[in-house]
Amino acid sequence: MSADEIRSVVLEKLLQVAPDIDPVQLDAQMPIRDQYDFDSMDFMHFAIAIGREFQIDIPEQDYTKLQSLDSTVDYLVRNSSARTNAIGK
Repeated sequence: MSADEIRSVVLEKLLQVAPDIDPVQLDAQMPIRDQYDFDSMDFMHFAIAIGREFQIDIPEQDYTKLQSLDSTVDYLVRNSSARTNAIGK
């Protein structure tokens, strides 16, 4: 899955959790919580949704890596690469 495809899925999951977010106005580099009323429950639901979608376990200590759209995509790209490399060995 490409980074653009991952971005699209992450944005879809984000909008399912917080439908009031305007994807056009979303600054992909800025923490989502700094831009919208995105509380800790919303964040937890978002982390769970992307974990389920990508079939990965996201440990709580990694939640800080999911603060913005860009950081979430980067995390998933790295995690997918690591998992693919491990499977390929």
